[in-house]
Amino acid sequence: MSPETGYFVILLSEFLINLSEMTVTTTHASCLILADLLEAHGVDCAVISPGSRNAPLIVALARHPAIETYHVIDERSAAFIALGMSIRSGKPVALVCTSGTALLNYAPAVAEAFYRRIPLIVVSADRPLEWIDQDDSQTLWQQDALAPYVKRSCDICNAADNDNDRWFADRVINDCLLEAVNGRVGPVHINIRLDAPLGKLSERMAEQPRVVSLTTPTPELPTAEARRLGQMLASPRKVMVIAGFHRPNTSLNRALSKLARLPNVIVLTETVANLHSPEFISRIDATLCRITEEEREALRPDVVLTIGGALISRMIKAWIREMPREVEHWHIGISHTTIDCFRHLTRRIEMEAPVFIRQLASALQPHRAPSDYSTLWHKVAERAAKEHVLKIARAPWSDLKAFASLFKSIPRGTDLQLSNGTPVRYAQLMDCSTLHSCECNRGVSGIDGCTSTALGASVFSSGLTLLITGDMSMQYDISALSSTLLSPRLKIIVIENGGGGIFRFIESTRNLDELEEYFVGSVRLPLRQLCEGYGLAYFEAESEKSLERVLGRFFAENTRPALLTVKTPGEVSAEVLLDYFSNHTGEGN
Repeated sequence: MSPETGYFVILLSEFLINLSEMTVTTTHASCLILADLLEAHGVDCAVISPGSRNAPLIVALARHPAIETYHVIDERSAAFIALGMSIRSGKPVALVCTSGTALLNYAPAVAEAFYRRIPLIVVSADRPLEWIDQDDSQTLWQQDALAPYVKRSCDICNAADNDNDRWFADRVINDCLLEAVNGRVGPVHINIRLDAPLGKLSERMAEQPRVVSLTTPTPELPTAEARRLGQMLASPRKVMVIAGFHRPNTSLNRALSKLARLPNVIVLTETVANLHSPEFISRIDATLCRITEEEREALRPDVVLTIGGALISRMIKAWIREMPREVEHWHIGISHTTIDCFRHLTRRIEMEAPVFIRQLASALQPHRAPSDYSTLWHKVAERAAKEHVLKIARAPWSDLKAFASLFKSIPRGTDLQLSNGTPVRYAQLMDCSTLHSCECNRGVSGIDGCTSTALGASVFSSGLTLLITGDMSMQYDISALSSTLLSPRLKIIVIENGGGGIFRFIESTRNLDELEEYFVGSVRLPLRQLCEGYGLAYFEAESEKSLERVLGRFFAENTRPALLTVKTPGEVSAEVLLDYFSNHTGEGN
């Protein structure tokens, strides 16, 4: 082989290698930079809604080999589906829409993500700046539309078609993606202005993005400070730990169990805290409504420690707010503001709960002075558990009776999703220790998007995802049933009690003349026909016996998604629940 021939072979080989790396994709460099950086920062999933202005974004993501894309038409449903995906996968998920009001439909799910600390990456296509407010199609102000509910927003005002523009796009997108997953985790918004031609394609040489990484050491208390805080909580001081919504976390569960074995410490956990141990009291409301006035004084803590997110139980919040001024409240977690829900806050501990509780449990081990605080709480809880069984046994067919039957039958290891309103409150009364996880949109506690959130979670669940929802919540998010993402992994139970069962229960609405016309009874939900139209298996129960007969077939269905309607009498259900709590009724969502 001559030197010239050898040189030609080398050039040809390099050309073929480069050719194999070429991809026909959008000509908009900002969209390509975004797709590359999403991959580099570990975002491998994008939920996309159709449009014309976001066509370059769709092309860049759909043709990117490392990003899985999901198509959902309804932006509000799409946003909640992305929320569920992120919760279940534990990873950030991108959410892509076109210009105009499409972005505004994301707001409910983005607000939920902000208060629930879920890293959604919101990407909106926009019109060029000079056309905003010029009576042209879909030209509204988008760049700060979600400002109160995102950690950071950026506005990319060009096509990134020169070195300076590319540098800017690269920098701000890196910044947003880092912000989403560091510190107090949460959503971010990337607004990209795109001009015509929107559908132009060309070959693109593979390029390595300039990736900005962030190294943050895990914060731990100095040993001396951990010991000092431990001494402040040592017996005879009575310590109450309350856990709100939290992702399942083995290390936190282990540390809390160690802490709960101390005689002066009691740990109360909500259903959505995903923490389980015989040392914990997991049915807060069922226990609190059984304590006597004499016991209230003995069970009152000196210090309350809270971890996780917002609490469901109105009873525990109302009780602690009424306590004397000297009762202290310490909140553990990385917060965006001072959270003083009980009006007793004295200390903010800006650390991840699993780290702090582990250090605190170790620091408290030498302090084991006698205390009967934990024993008293567990005696009350045991008495409440017996009363719970009696109340259910005596109850007529109602929501309470139905939930008791359901929770006895849910397969072990299920990922449970709950809608707001009564379903999450009934779940608070039941044993959830055999579940793999239990989730509810308690960041802002809206009923919108509960079905779509469960649908998104089911996409990344290896086992069964079960949604228990009310008929009003189901009607609010009915478009989720039309999604192509539905699979046999998702099962839905709808409690059909005439709509808005919580309004028959809470004090603010249950005695109003307008109750039936404006708060309940307005649900039109032909679930059987909807299931037939969308290809879901349909089941129905209207009594305790019929529910027991149908549950086995419902959970055994494995060829298509399944929906079970459980019909209960609304007024009777409200009376039964009021009787269950006696004078403790709770209030609000």
